[in-house]
Amino acid sequence: MRYFWVSVLTVTFVVSSSIAQRPSKPSSTKIHHNLQKLNFLGTALYVAAHPDDENTRLISYLSNHDKARTAYLSITRGDGGQNLIGSELRELLGVLRTQELLAARRVDGGKQWFTRANDFGFSKHPNETLKIWDKEQVLGDMIWAIRNLKPDVIINRFDHRTPGTTHGHHTASAMLSLEAFDLANDPNAYPEQLEQTSTWQPKRAFFNTSWWFYGSRENFEKADKSNMLKLDTGVYYPALGVSNNEIASVASSQHLCQGFGRLTTRGSQDEYVELLKGDLPASDNLFDGINTTWSRVEGGKAVGDILYKVEENFDFTNPSKHIPELVKAYQLLQNVKDAHWRTLKSQELQELIMDCAGLYLEANAASASTTPGGTAKINIEAVNRSPQSILLKSVQLIDSETSLNPNILLENNKKENLSLEFTVSETANTSGPYWLNKPWSLGMYVVENEKMIGKPETPSAFSVQFILDFDGVEIGFDKPVIRRYSKPDTGELYEPFVVLPEATSSIAEKVLIFSDSASKEVLVSVKAGKDNVSGAVSLKHSSGWTVLPKSISFSIAKKGQEQPIIFKVTPPENDSEGKIMPIVKIGDKVYDKELVEIAYYHIPKQSVLLPSEAKVVRMNIEKTGEHIGYIMGAGDKVPESLKQIGYQVHTIDPNDIQAGTLDKYDAVVVGIRAYNVVDALKFKQPLLFDYVEKGGNLIVQYNTAGRWSKPYKDIAPYSLTLSRDRVTDETAKVSIVASDHALVNFPNMIKESDFDGWVQERGLYFPKEWSSEFTPILSMGDEGEAPTEGSLLVAPYGEGHYIYTGLSFFRELPAGVSGAYKLFANMLSIGKSEVKKESNVKG
Repeated sequence: MRYFWVSVLTVTFVVSSSIAQRPSKPSSTKIHHNLQKLNFLGTALYVAAHPDDENTRLISYLSNHDKARTAYLSITRGDGGQNLIGSELRELLGVLRTQELLAARRVDGGKQWFTRANDFGFSKHPNETLKIWDKEQVLGDMIWAIRNLKPDVIINRFDHRTPGTTHGHHTASAMLSLEAFDLANDPNAYPEQLEQTSTWQPKRAFFNTSWWFYGSRENFEKADKSNMLKLDTGVYYPALGVSNNEIASVASSQHLCQGFGRLTTRGSQDEYVELLKGDLPASDNLFDGINTTWSRVEGGKAVGDILYKVEENFDFTNPSKHIPELVKAYQLLQNVKDAHWRTLKSQELQELIMDCAGLYLEANAASASTTPGGTAKINIEAVNRSPQSILLKSVQLIDSETSLNPNILLENNKKENLSLEFTVSETANTSGPYWLNKPWSLGMYVVENEKMIGKPETPSAFSVQFILDFDGVEIGFDKPVIRRYSKPDTGELYEPFVVLPEATSSIAEKVLIFSDSASKEVLVSVKAGKDNVSGAVSLKHSSGWTVLPKSISFSIAKKGQEQPIIFKVTPPENDSEGKIMPIVKIGDKVYDKELVEIAYYHIPKQSVLLPSEAKVVRMNIEKTGEHIGYIMGAGDKVPESLKQIGYQVHTIDPNDIQAGTLDKYDAVVVGIRAYNVVDALKFKQPLLFDYVEKGGNLIVQYNTAGRWSKPYKDIAPYSLTLSRDRVTDETAKVSIVASDHALVNFPNMIKESDFDGWVQERGLYFPKEWSSEFTPILSMGDEGEAPTEGSLLVAPYGEGHYIYTGLSFFRELPAGVSGAYKLFANMLSIGKSEVKKESNVKG
C-alpha cells in the first residue's frame, strides 16, 4: 500500500484562503471551474505598492477567464494610510489591510504576496522612497517572490517612466519590478535564496495602462496602441452566474477601511496592457505562445490525459463518480520531477477530490486560545457525502505525537466525531503577525526566517492531518485548527485558534500628557490567558519620573477576565518625555506584551501582541475654554488627546445639530475626512456657520480632495479650494509667516522648534487657493519644492473664527508631540485672548 500526501503549508507558496474563514462549499459548476484551473499551468504576477492599488478586474479576468494562477504582489501592507472604519493606524492598520487583501483574493480567486517594506506614508518621488526603504532588501524580496511564484507574465500597475508624477511608492514598485524581471534568472543575484528556491525567467512584462496615465480619454484615443493588448474584462461567466466586473467590484469592496465599498458593475469593460519586456503575443491573450498544458512538465502528460478527460466528461449531477480518476491522477502527479508544479497541483487536486466527495473535515478547538504549557481539546468532524469508499485511517496533530487511529469507514453522509487533547509545548511561539515580532524601522520590517518572507500572514498555530484511504491509496489532508461557535444574534462564527501568553497588560491611554507637575493615576489592565493566574505587576519608567507603589499583586480566576490596577505617576518639574511599561511577573516568568484584537465582520479576528507601553509627556501648556464639541469623521483619537490636557470633549451627531445647539461649546472641531464620509454635514453647513457668526470657533481638519459630492467652497464661509498638496517630510522646515497672529501667541507662544519631533508627515490635502479673508499662518515645503502656505488658515466670520487645517494632528496628538498640542490648544482658544484681557482688567 502506497502513502501519498502533501502539506498545505509549503515553502514555495502560501494558501490564499484565510486560516480561519468559513470552509469552501462549492457547487458542481464551481468544482468544474476549479478543474479547469487545475488544467492550466500558467502564472501571472500583478505588482503594485499598496493594498487597494491592485486592479481586481484584471486579477479576476486572469484567474477566472484565462484560468491562470494569479498573484498580487503588494510591496507594502498599507501601514501608512488612514482608516475609515476604526481607530487602527500604522502597524495595526497594516494588519487590517493585509486581511482585507486576503478577503479580496478570496473573491477574485487570486493569491497574495508581500515584501518587507513598511508603508511610511506618502512619498512624492521614488528617490525618496528608496532612501527610506532598503532598496536591496525590497528588490531581493521581489526576486524571491518571482523565483517562488515562477510567473510567466508580470504586470505592473504603475508606469516606471514617470517618476514624480504620482506616489513615490507607486513608481518605485514598477521600477523594482522591471529590475527584478531581469535579475530573477541571474544566479549571482541574491545567491543565498537558491538554497531554498531556483532561478526563474518570466516571459513577458506589461504595464497596465489606461487613459488616466495619458491625462484624458481623448489623448488615449490618439495614442499608438501597436504595442498594447486590449482585454474585455467585463466578460460574463455563465457557470458562475456573474460577470467578471461583478466579481471585481465585490473584491475591491473588501477594502472597507479605505472607503472602497462600491456598487457592482456589468457590461463590457476594456483593459489595456503595454508590453515592456519579452515578445508581444499574437492575440489578446497574455499567455499566447506559452505552453500552459500538462505537457509543460516532464511526466505531466499522463496526468493531463486523465484530467482533460474528466473536464470534458464532467458529471455535474454526480461529481463523485470522478474520484477514482482523480486519485489515479494524484498518484501519477507524485512522480512528476518538477517540485514546483507537483506541489501546487497536488494542493489543487486534493481540494478537487474533497469537493467531488463532498468531504467535510474540521478540527475545531474547544476554546479560541491556549497558552504555552497549556492544554487544548480539538473536536474532529469528518463527513463523506458521496457513495465513494473512503476510510479515515488516522488523525494527527502535525509536528506532534498526538494522534488517533480510528480506521473508520466514512459512510455516505454519516458524520463521525472524534476528539484530540494535547499539551502545548512550554516553548511554543505565541500567535500574531510574524512581521511584528521584531522591532522595525521607518522603512522596513524585520523577518529573520527567510521562508516566511512574502507570506501574507502567520500560518495557523496548529494543523491536523487527516489520512484518508481511497481504495488503497492514502492521501493526507491538512486542516488548520480553528474555533467554530455560534452566537444567538449572529449565528455561526469562525475564529483562528491562537496561542497567547498567560497574561497580557495594557494602558488604555497610549500617551499621557502632564500639563503641570501634579501626579496622575494610571490604570493598568491585566488580562488572564488561562484560569487561575496570579502574580505581581510593576511599572517600568524613564528616569526622572516617579511611580508608586513599586509593585501590586493580582489574582484572576477566569481566562479572559481583566483586573484593573492603579499606579500613581508623578512627572518631573520640567518638560520631559519618557515611557512607562507594565511588567507582569508570574513565578519566574515575565510578560511585557499587550494583546490587541482587531475584529470586523469582513475579516477573521486578529490577535496582535505588541510591546505594552505608554508615552508620558510633561509639558507646560496653557489653554482657555473647557467644553469642546467634536464631530467625528473617518475615525481618529483627537478627542481622547484633548481630554488629556483637561478639555471636556462632547461627541456631536450631525443629525442632532439644530439652531442654537452648538452655542454651549467653546469650540467645535470637525474630524478628519468628515465631509467625505458624513453625508449629514452637507445639510448642516448653515448651522455651523451660524455658530461661528455668533462668536463660535470652528476648526475643520483635512478632507480628501475630489471625494465629496458638493463644491469645496461649501466647507468654508469664504472661497476655499482644496488640493492634493501635502508635505510628506515630517522634518521639513516650517516658517511662521504670521508671527503676530494670536494663533501662534495665545495662550502658548509657538516657535519653529515646536515642529520638531513630528511623525510621518507635516500634513496633507492643503488648500491651494483661498479668499483674502483667510490669513495663512505657516509656510512649509518638501525638499526641492516651493513652500506652500495652505496648511493652516484662519478667518474671522462675524464674531467668531473659522479655521481650516491640513496639518496631521490626527497623527501628532496620539503620538504625544508637544508642539502639536500647544498649537491645537491655541486653535481652540482663538478669539479668547481679548476675553482674557478684559477679565484681567476687571480683576
